[in-house]
Amino acid sequence: MARGYGTLGSPRATNRTPRFTVIDLAAKYRPRFNVFNNVTYVNSCSQGAIADEVRESLNTYLQTMELQGSAWGDWVGQQEKVRALLARIFNVNGDEIAVTTSASAGVNSLASALDFTGKRNKVVTTENEFPTMGQIWHAQESRGARVVHTPSRSDNTVDVEALINAIDEETLIVAVTHVCFRNGARTEIEPIIEAAHKAGALVLLDAYQSVGAIPVDLSKLKVDFLVGGVLKYMLGTPGVGFLFARSTTTSNLIPTSTGWFAAQDIFAMDIHSYDPAKNARRFESGTPAITPLYPAAAGLELLLEVGIENIYPYVSDIHNKIREGIEELGGVVVTPKDANNHGAMLAIASNDEYAHVAALEGEKVITSNRDGNIRISPHFYNNDEDVNRIITAFAKHPNFLRK
Repeated sequence: MARGYGTLGSPRATNRTPRFTVIDLAAKYRPRFNVFNNVTYVNSCSQGAIADEVRESLNTYLQTMELQGSAWGDWVGQQEKVRALLARIFNVNGDEIAVTTSASAGVNSLASALDFTGKRNKVVTTENEFPTMGQIWHAQESRGARVVHTPSRSDNTVDVEALINAIDEETLIVAVTHVCFRNGARTEIEPIIEAAHKAGALVLLDAYQSVGAIPVDLSKLKVDFLVGGVLKYMLGTPGVGFLFARSTTTSNLIPTSTGWFAAQDIFAMDIHSYDPAKNARRFESGTPAITPLYPAAAGLELLLEVGIENIYPYVSDIHNKIREGIEELGGVVVTPKDANNHGAMLAIASNDEYAHVAALEGEKVITSNRDGNIRISPHFYNNDEDVNRIITAFAKHPNFLRK
């Protein structure tokens, strides 16, 4: 069995010098997450753990129903609250944020705004994308789109050089993931943006597996679009996604996939014309998913309280300890080791990913699987006790580790 691990940010049981000192976030915030009374939860890449305030926000929604019946003022206000919180997290203006029901809804709306009938009809993407990205862009082939997938390297990272070489004067948009959902590999985005903009192409970043875990400042990272959702590291629940649309580069794009909440005046109730909002709200659709807006706001408020700038180094230390423990057991971590090349998720090679997840669940360690790997995704509520439980659980089932 692997050795134990010391306190986060302090020297381990060996004589090694710690990589950096970090704030013990779990000591302050973990008591708010009741799931840890039952299991060791390290599946934030699928669904973030539910905090007390997020649970209570659902009661607030139900109270509006019981006290007022129809509470449109409260509900629309809640959507605007989520928009404002997202704008704070990304350091942009709220007018550049569309609140959607999912990442897919945002990308579909964007795709409907693009014209693929001319010479500039090429979509450059990668082999590391989530199905939403691949499927939506290939669905545009009936409208004239040409989709090109560039390869990944042997370490699972996007081959940035190959992607840049695929960008030319016929490229309309470059759609790339920030962190791969299968293996946790992180993409170097800045040179891709530079190459795309030089060629006159737009850039869409799928940041679903990074937002809430890695700081993303959109006042500095000059992507034209960013898409994600709140149910993972942003601590919300399913039903709320978002699309950032940079006003200076995308205001000419008007979606044809629309709904009444995308109108300039949603209460005009005009059925004889299409008058979309002048800001990013034009990428929204019909009635929002009201219920999940409440936990979305609560989760985002907690995220801002904790500070993503504090979360990133804290989770990186946990990440490194889990990697070391798995490697001591003879396991293979397929997630790149360089801190610049991975997100908050670790992917561990497995001989039988489904049975392996079930075996770990039997040890009360909750993970998930993709592409032949076990995914472990800690967040600021995890601690060294979790690291030890994870390594102990893996050690009890060594035959599942693919060497």
